[in-house]
Amino acid sequence: MTAAHRVDVIVIGGGIVGLATAWKIQQRRPGVSVAVLEKEPGVAQHQTGHNSGVIHSGIYYEPGSLKATLCKRGAQETKDFATAHGIPFRTTGKLLVATDETEHGRMLALHERALVNGLDVRLVDAAELRRAEPHIRGLGAIEVSTTGIIDYARVCETLAALVVAAGGEVVTGTTVTDVHEAATEVVVDTEAGIWRAERLVACAGLQADRIAAMAGIDVDVRIIPFRGEYYSLPPYRADLVARLIYPIPDPALPFLGVHLSPTIDGGITVGPNAVLGFSREDYRKGAVKVRDVLDYARYPGMWRVARANVRTGIHEMKNSLFKRGYLAECQKYCPELQLSDLLPREAGIRAQAVRRDGTLVHDFLLERTPRSIHVLNAPSPAATSALPIGQTLAEGLLP
Repeated sequence: MTAAHRVDVIVIGGGIVGLATAWKIQQRRPGVSVAVLEKEPGVAQHQTGHNSGVIHSGIYYEPGSLKATLCKRGAQETKDFATAHGIPFRTTGKLLVATDETEHGRMLALHERALVNGLDVRLVDAAELRRAEPHIRGLGAIEVSTTGIIDYARVCETLAALVVAAGGEVVTGTTVTDVHEAATEVVVDTEAGIWRAERLVACAGLQADRIAAMAGIDVDVRIIPFRGEYYSLPPYRADLVARLIYPIPDPALPFLGVHLSPTIDGGITVGPNAVLGFSREDYRKGAVKVRDVLDYARYPGMWRVARANVRTGIHEMKNSLFKRGYLAECQKYCPELQLSDLLPREAGIRAQAVRRDGTLVHDFLLERTPRSIHVLNAPSPAATSALPIGQTLAEGLLP
């Protein structure tokens, strides 16, 4: 029988939240032994490595929410971390563009929320918008000067190296099969052996609800996968915009809309949209995993979400199937883009927690037990917020 590995703290999940948490635990309690368990062959293989690479400002989020407070802190901490460790980033700024009267009204409301959240924002009119970004059209925009871009996979690689340098372990290719919490320890079964620890943090992203269920936690959420499909612009379009260009979002939805994002490697991505996924972790278009579909098909909250968002769901699915519809979303604010400009790019999958009553969980969501903390909802801006999320989890685990 294989001997059990024993550490002080186990972190499940090698994405940016899990790695930031492991590092913050080491900083809070020097000498503590930490093991990060990741089922993939490397870190940052899912949400962390499949996003727009944006350092968000926190403009969208309910004042006083975890997202609002941790994102604002995280934006600066991310830049400071990158500077300290030689990770390239750029503070490009962002324009949220209103293209019709409905969006203009939402823009003004969003601007007021941003001021309440203490952000450095200002309104620009149509003429100033055109001077700032000659290829963009709109009735006006909110300028957010602090928004930036970075490669979050590289941030993860640096965090993993720091965890190891401080005496921790980052164990990849290790799938968790069960979790048992007793009075004095937490036992984690994996395909490669047993791990024992005094404390556990689960930052499992797309598998968060399943890991919580393994631990015997009766949580009122289910993870629903939403595919975010991206395109890349061709190299000759690399100077199309200098800033990130976002539409004004629908406040009833957790998705930000199709946007133009300069990337740290000099390209520009377009996207993402948001369509229901049929596999939690397979990024190929049309991929289906029966277990994942059955999981949400049997969940009453999924059907309540579907009924409440029929029109939006049909619209998103149509744009996924027909590139011309996707293009139309971009042409609202960048009319010169053509079908030939939208080049294939790998999709992302958002882990969206949904309650049994059909409520989408908008804020970060944590569940605590005597010896563990489970992160049950940490979609965007979790990458931006990862360092303060990790600090919060470290403080909650090791008071």
